[in-house]
Amino acid sequence: MLPCNALCHRLARLSLITLAMLALPVNAASSVHVYAAASLTDALDAAAARYEQSHDVDIVPVYASSSTAARQVANGAPADLYVSANERWMDWLAEQGIPLQARTELLQNRLVLIASPQTDIEPFSPGEGASLAERLEDGQRLSVGDPAHVPAGIYARQALKSLGEWNTLEPRLARADNVRAALALVERGETPLGIVYRTDALASDKVRQLGQFPSDSHAPITYPAALIGKAPDAAAQAFLNWLKGDEAMSVFSGFGFLPADTGAH
Repeated sequence: MLPCNALCHRLARLSLITLAMLALPVNAASSVHVYAAASLTDALDAAAARYEQSHDVDIVPVYASSSTAARQVANGAPADLYVSANERWMDWLAEQGIPLQARTELLQNRLVLIASPQTDIEPFSPGEGASLAERLEDGQRLSVGDPAHVPAGIYARQALKSLGEWNTLEPRLARADNVRAALALVERGETPLGIVYRTDALASDKVRQLGQFPSDSHAPITYPAALIGKAPDAAAQAFLNWLKGDEAMSVFSGFGFLPADTGAH
């Protein structure tokens, strides 16, 4: 057998050190995957950043229309928490057999009419004065989330029906995949008017808010949240509990959201 030289001894020591390091416990931060309505993008990002400052956890949000997010969860996406912009898609998840834990009403919002900065329409409350159709020129369209599945579009359809304008405006809708996409159409000037949430209008400096739709013209705009799975992760439970507290609500309020228990919508 050949004698071991200094290199052999060094390699042996490195192997022992490597084995020792592998044996050490790894204190990696846990992660919480949140599938949430697109309208929550800015507010939830800010809330997650605040939470991460004082908790050893990574909040990983995934934003889409509530319908798309719900379908992703139903198809096995690794969601710990789901936050919808309406009750319908939370109920749909339950109907698909997805276990929902600690379901709670988290937030409320308002529905508003916005305009491109290029328009000269004066602020008004929808339902008062001239109709929305009369404020659109020939060939112009109204931007909305797709009423077939996007909550903001569903609320918009309810409001337009209540105001007697649905039949006239339905053929003139520019249907977007989510409310932020509807907002973007107005921001880019592709449509002169759009219907979005008040929080979306506040988040953009490229649109003007013309007015709010009457609160009784559509169903209450609520944001239910629920943990996903039969045995939710403790980190996800802790984050949801925090979202319901005063510190998180102060963040959401800064973006125009209302607490779910205000009794207004």
